Amino acid sequence: MNIDSVLQRFAFLPIGEQNPKIKQVRAIASNSKPNPHKLFAAEGIWILSLCEKFQTPLDCLILCPDHIRTPEAAALAEKLAERTQERYLVSAKTYEKISERGQPDGLFALAQLPAHDLERFRPGADAVVLVLDGIEIPGNVGTMLRMADGAGIDGVFLCNRKARLTHPKLIKGSQGAILSVPFFEFSTVYECRTWLHDHGFTVYLADTRAERYYFDEPFGEKTALVMGSERYGISREWYEGNYRMIAIPMEGSCDSLNVGVAATVLAYEAVRKNKFSRRYPRETP
Repeated sequence: MNIDSVLQRFAFLPIGEQNPKIKQVRAIASNSKPNPHKLFAAEGIWILSLCEKFQTPLDCLILCPDHIRTPEAAALAEKLAERTQERYLVSAKTYEKISERGQPDGLFALAQLPAHDLERFRPGADAVVLVLDGIEIPGNVGTMLRMADGAGIDGVFLCNRKARLTHPKLIKGSQGAILSVPFFEFSTVYECRTWLHDHGFTVYLADTRAERYYFDEPFGEKTALVMGSERYGISREWYEGNYRMIAIPMEGSCDSLNVGVAATVLAYEAVRKNKFSRRYPRETP
């Protein structure tokens, strides 16, 4: 397949860099304007292949034929074109105004973050969820989403959200996990705490003051791991409910780990004890 066959099959509107759609793309990519529909910039074969895999809703598709050189890119362009009514053609010059890649594939889209219904979220008895409370750095949120996907976390809850979920650094840091990991936003800590309590979760606060280390905790039941903001830690509202505190030992001169690293340590331990120890019990000699 080549790009000419795609252009013959679908109608594309030629636009230039002053077109409102290009201005919208640049505003979203720079995270500089309100984004009520939670659109994010998706450029290139890799991320757009994930959008296709997870059937991520598309707002528009922008093609630059001068940069589409492979049958793989043309075939993907055809699949994406089938899923949106807004299709645009741009010159190489205009494309380079929105591209952040040195060797672009000529494929660009505005995609919409998936929406997950909390009412339909049914965590099992061995569930582990990650609660991000006031995380400020988009890259940290993205990293923890990526980790959640790798570790097998059941869902990510966001409280006191400070980082925009469509921020390019968050999308990039997640390595596509923002499209696959169920995530849910809560307007208040109380709302999140109440949901966890009502659904039988034990809440663990990652706190350096804890007397119990994470590896001494048996877990084994519905588990919620709460990670606090980079500057202020966990909101005090979490300490007004039922909780347990766990810590990661620090043997050097630093008193804490990066929040993404700490979340990884805790999450893999909780998942190991909740899920893998049940699925693959060790045989006694």
